[in-house]
Amino acid sequence: MYAIMWVLSSFCFVVEGGHGLNSSLGILWQACPGGARILRVFGDSPCPVLPVQIEGFPVVEIGPYCFAQNQRSQPADARFWSVDGRGPAAYPHPIAGDFVQGVTLPAGVRALHNAAFYNCRKLEWLCAGSALESVGSDLFTNCRALDRFILDAAPDAPTGLKKLVAAVSADIGAVFVPGGAVQAKVFYPEYFEFLDENTPAHIFNHSIEGEGYRYRQCFDGSVLRFAEYDAAFPQACVGESEKKLCRIALDRLCTPFALLPEAQGIYSAYLAAHAASAAAPLIARRDTESLQLVLKLADEESRRQIALACSQSGWSEGAALTLGGQRPRRQKTYDFDDL
Repeated sequence: MYAIMWVLSSFCFVVEGGHGLNSSLGILWQACPGGARILRVFGDSPCPVLPVQIEGFPVVEIGPYCFAQNQRSQPADARFWSVDGRGPAAYPHPIAGDFVQGVTLPAGVRALHNAAFYNCRKLEWLCAGSALESVGSDLFTNCRALDRFILDAAPDAPTGLKKLVAAVSADIGAVFVPGGAVQAKVFYPEYFEFLDENTPAHIFNHSIEGEGYRYRQCFDGSVLRFAEYDAAFPQACVGESEKKLCRIALDRLCTPFALLPEAQGIYSAYLAAHAASAAAPLIARRDTESLQLVLKLADEESRRQIALACSQSGWSEGAALTLGGQRPRRQKTYDFDDL
């Protein structure tokens, strides 16, 4: 339950019934092909829920540097609109830079322009619909706290996830939450790209390090291929850290959308062999639901370690859950010779 609420607490759009909108929000926008392009957002919420339409125009684009702290000059045709009808003077505070923690985009947004979230160092999550088709360069530059994309779309539907994860080379998770129900979670590990110059010949050799790049290719067009994603796990076990591998396995087992029996067995075997490591982040965030899954796979020694970790962290509920799930020891029986 904690894992689901952790996602939905961020997913403001779903929590408010699919039509939620900040009651105090000002928007600088301009008309663009197909609808409206948001240029700047003003208000007091660090987690704005952007409007589906502005003055009858559907919101289809997020403009360059929209949430960046420092913006370039605005176009001459820019207009101001607010939820409550007040003018620009009532909205002096831009939702930008380090103030931004999360943004819920309207389902119809098709394009995110260059550097839309540039230097948003405290941005933790971005929620998008299934319409996203285009993302610009430097989209999430210096967004060091960004750790998940929330998709209001079915896991087997076309989405902009491939373009979003391609814009982030660091660790990043993705959660599919169509209509508010968590249906699938996946994790993309970090990867690095290098250009090595052969000085005399002025030839550059392009190299990639980390299994995160392989995972980011597991798409058929714009649809995530879960079988291909799961098939990458054995190779990832060669080079990825135990912590990241546990997260990949746990996310897939907790939300087993399109999970084949063979892959389920591989993930389960890995978590059984690394149960204490898998439990560590669950203990830190008090995730009872996921911990129960790990405990089903853990042996007695791993359970003892997990119980100790729960106790040391002050989580008595987790310790009780861990110890309560142990098999009762057989009581010794005595015969006449023992006496």
